Amino acid sequence: MSDLHDWFQTPAGQVVLAWERARLDEALADVFGYHALQLGLAELDAMAANRMPHRWLANVTPPLPDAAAPRTALVTDSTALPFGEASLDLVVLPHTLEFSADPHACLREVQRVLVPEGRVAITGFNPASLWGLRQYRAHWLGGRLFLPDVGEFIGPRRLRDWLQLLELELESAEFGCYQPAVRGARTLARFGWLERLGQRWWPILGATYCIVAVKRVRGPLLIGQSWRKTAAPVGQPASIAGRATPAGHHKESHFGSR
Repeated sequence: MSDLHDWFQTPAGQVVLAWERARLDEALADVFGYHALQLGLAELDAMAANRMPHRWLANVTPPLPDAAAPRTALVTDSTALPFGEASLDLVVLPHTLEFSADPHACLREVQRVLVPEGRVAITGFNPASLWGLRQYRAHWLGGRLFLPDVGEFIGPRRLRDWLQLLELELESAEFGCYQPAVRGARTLARFGWLERLGQRWWPILGATYCIVAVKRVRGPLLIGQSWRKTAAPVGQPASIAGRATPAGHHKESHFGSR
């Protein structure tokens, strides 16, 4: 994962980190609970604005031997988290799914450890963007890659389908980083005006996205005999199937008139 770490030190990586930090601060500031976990990307303090008393940073690989990531609490497998079922109120996955060997299993594990009404926040690179297009072109036609060359980028529509299967209800989705796929800090800053224009005219084509979903647990539906019983009429003989009606008396059919 050193390639990913190095990429986030580039000007484009810093732009992505700044945008995601701002979006996560807005999305998670009012998420209440007691226990929160950020899984991956120590360069980003995804829960800086959250006020939960217990917050942990977990990495899927040992942290690099430098002072850039001193907050790591544990190293774990993203598909086997060391937390009990329904024990976390918030899980943040900053680019975790797309760089996981098994993103389906990772998301299922997150669903397991979340409490009912708990939230998961996910950031990722959008393949349907200028940055994603340049990445694919470099793969197919050759050339220098623009984004990290690890993992598989997961489109927001595909991710929404995965969330729906796990009863994780989409709460919000935001897109950002509409600048062209350029490497220089000055050039990226020069195209900063495209951020506001992109959010208005082509909002789903941002280079990165931030999605928040809520774990919904449907209550059991009890199906059985009704507790309220119909009282038997008083003073009338019980109906006996096959008994003939005496002559001279009229009796209405038990099943209604034909």
